[in-house]
Amino acid sequence: MKTLTMRLGLLACLAFPCTVTADDWQLPRMPWGDPDLQGIWTSATTTALTRPDEIDTLVLTEAQAAHIEKLGEEALASIDDLPEGDLVAGENVGGYNAAWLDPGTRVLRVRGQPRSSIIVDPDDGQVPYTLLARGKFYWSLGRMMMRENNPEERPNGERCTVGFGSTGGPPMLPVLYNNNYQFVQNKDTISILVEMNHNVRTVRMNAQPLPSAVQPWLGDSIGHWEGDTLVVTTTQFHPQQSLRLAIKHQLMMASDTVVEERFTRLAEDEILYTFTVTDPNIYKQPWRGEMTLRSTQGPIYEYACHEGNYALPNILSGARQEEE
Repeated sequence: MKTLTMRLGLLACLAFPCTVTADDWQLPRMPWGDPDLQGIWTSATTTALTRPDEIDTLVLTEAQAAHIEKLGEEALASIDDLPEGDLVAGENVGGYNAAWLDPGTRVLRVRGQPRSSIIVDPDDGQVPYTLLARGKFYWSLGRMMMRENNPEERPNGERCTVGFGSTGGPPMLPVLYNNNYQFVQNKDTISILVEMNHNVRTVRMNAQPLPSAVQPWLGDSIGHWEGDTLVVTTTQFHPQQSLRLAIKHQLMMASDTVVEERFTRLAEDEILYTFTVTDPNIYKQPWRGEMTLRSTQGPIYEYACHEGNYALPNILSGARQEEE
């Protein structure tokens, strides 16, 4: 009877156009039954972590989304709009041209809704620092950017230890380029290759925490399944990961900050990624964000951060010159 039904269905598709809808999609599973999250995914988006001051709501109108995307396109194109003639040595000669940037061209959409910020709680879309922590953040930021004689006090992206900002995470946040991740899983571990700076975060399933003295760059991540959702709790971050600086977000965290992430595959090309950051010594309340990780073409190539990287040596040599 089942075979006859399948044949009738095939004949119907031959006679009338058949389409596969989202309702027909089935969650792929690993041979042992866990949801299959493997693949290469991207977080690239024009949407930043926090909400712009001129926007009051989390969900954008389609007109607002189109306007923001147009502004992003114009800003990217303007990078290559340089004056004619030679640039003046010793003055601002600019940074990357547009060919090196890949920030994304679309606003973040979560379950189809265009979003004004990654943060969904608090309602204002801002990181809820305590007054003391906010002051410490700005003091640390200023100190880091002005210290030019000690490489260990420069941003991690310059030093090629981890990527700029919190691209490696957790939470895994989008930056100006290299926003790709590759998931590889087995029964006991799920490895996340971060394109920038070619770091690998290993999620140990149903494991015990590492000794407190062990503080990996991307923290100690322990995972478990709640139904079809992967839940990952991470803490014990490297102390030099406390200040995470990028153009699209700036964060202050601590070694014992706790980040809970949830990964739920919603479609063949989409993972719902949510996270909650908790640290009563820094934030007034736990704060939460939502993103969509979208499938993308691979492979992920080696980032090779140190190759041809003259930024940090030049910063240090400039400081030496100023001392003379």
